[in-house]
Amino acid sequence: MKFPKLTLTIILTLISTILPPSSPDPNDQSCLSNLFKTLQDPNHNLMNWTEPNFQNPCSGFLSNLAGATCNNGRIYKLSLPNFNLHGSISPFISNCTNLQSLDLSNNSLTGPIPTELQYLVNLAVLKLSSNHISGTIPPSIAMCVYLNVIDLHDNDLTGTIPAQVGSLVRLSVFDVSNNKLSGPIPVSLGNRTGNLPRFNVTSFWGNKDLYGYPLGPMKNKGLSVVAIVGIGLGSGLVSLMLSFTVVCVWLRVTDQKMAAEQEGKITQLMPEY
Repeated sequence: MKFPKLTLTIILTLISTILPPSSPDPNDQSCLSNLFKTLQDPNHNLMNWTEPNFQNPCSGFLSNLAGATCNNGRIYKLSLPNFNLHGSISPFISNCTNLQSLDLSNNSLTGPIPTELQYLVNLAVLKLSSNHISGTIPPSIAMCVYLNVIDLHDNDLTGTIPAQVGSLVRLSVFDVSNNKLSGPIPVSLGNRTGNLPRFNVTSFWGNKDLYGYPLGPMKNKGLSVVAIVGIGLGSGLVSLMLSFTVVCVWLRVTDQKMAAEQEGKITQLMPEY
């Protein structure tokens, strides 16, 4: 049976699209094996994350590794939420250059957000919420121009929110609530203009030293009204006590003086025998 030339071309194109490449990508191997080295897996959710599987993580339509998804022979999604993972995020995560979605939320990860994430130029979804991640939000994250979701809530992040993040025009979800961030909210995030998605107060609350729209203005670092009133009342009470003490001493001295004078007068009036 003969196929028309055009039909045969279409079939060959489809086959080349859906079949994985003949050899695994060394970048994905390095990405996954190094990530596994920095993770602790007490619940053994990553039992099939073994060296043989790292050698060819995308041998079929689906990955051999739990939480990993392949597309055209490359890792394009890592979804490991609620795996009770400990440890930190390997900077070698940047070797998964086709990665479009990274979800490590609801674990017990520590350490910083790797600055190397900037090399994931195809990254659209970043979910690292509900961990114990510390350090600052790297400004270089804005190099991932396709980012649509940045979810970092419930961590131990410090420092300021980089203004560069506001340049991400595709960003529609941004949540840094319940961290230890400080300083002003960049105008490019707090008061976006035009057709850019806007973020409300829930994206920022839970950071006591963070201020600016849509939160309130900078908190007064001086004494609070309650403290001032308390100090005033305390000072007034001390002054009252001191005044009362002085009056009491004055009255006592006056009484003693008057008694001495009276005794002198009586002595003078008494006849001598």
